[in-house]
Amino acid sequence: MSQGFFITGTDTEIGKTHSAVALIRHWQAHGQRVLAMKPVASGCEILPDGSWLNDDVARLVAASGQQDLDLMNPYRFLPPVSPHIAAREAGVEISLERIVSHYRQLAAQADTVLVEAAGGWLAPLAEGIYMEDMARALQLPVILVVGMRLGCINHALLTVRAIEASGLTLAGWVANRVVPQQLAYADNLATLKAAISAPLLLELPYDGAASQG
Repeated sequence: MSQGFFITGTDTEIGKTHSAVALIRHWQAHGQRVLAMKPVASGCEILPDGSWLNDDVARLVAASGQQDLDLMNPYRFLPPVSPHIAAREAGVEISLERIVSHYRQLAAQADTVLVEAAGGWLAPLAEGIYMEDMARALQLPVILVVGMRLGCINHALLTVRAIEASGLTLAGWVANRVVPQQLAYADNLATLKAAISAPLLLELPYDGAASQG
């Protein structure tokens, strides 16, 4: 029986993919077959063969070794804008049922499947549909990536409350350093550890631009 997790963040560009890759490698080191899923990705480059590839998806592929891009990334859009805008401009309706179907196919092939959201917890997918609704449709425990910088405590605790209000389980969180030097980093981390009942799964050092992706 496979397990799955839904990874979200306190904002965009706070290192969800960076954290997802670290989690994948951690689980792989413990002998697990891990697959990733990025159901919706906007901001793609056009490859020589004419296909589109999102950088986050490419990083997940490099970590997991997956080859079926359509299965792991059913919705991809060229412009780097919010998914609901990109989908509307492309005339595409994002189907939660299709996303759940793809997840179940991946889950049948793996010990663990990590599903990475786009943007934060309430980033919209369509009119009245948010990332939260994707997580609820998948019924997965949530891992929250906290971008460690000024303001992170407020963003983290607001997101924790929103996750708990959704009825889903917060399985844990990741402290990802997105700036080279955060004043009072240790104090901020201690405050978050005291305020969030779920465990701190990983503490990731600053790694340049990679930390923010």
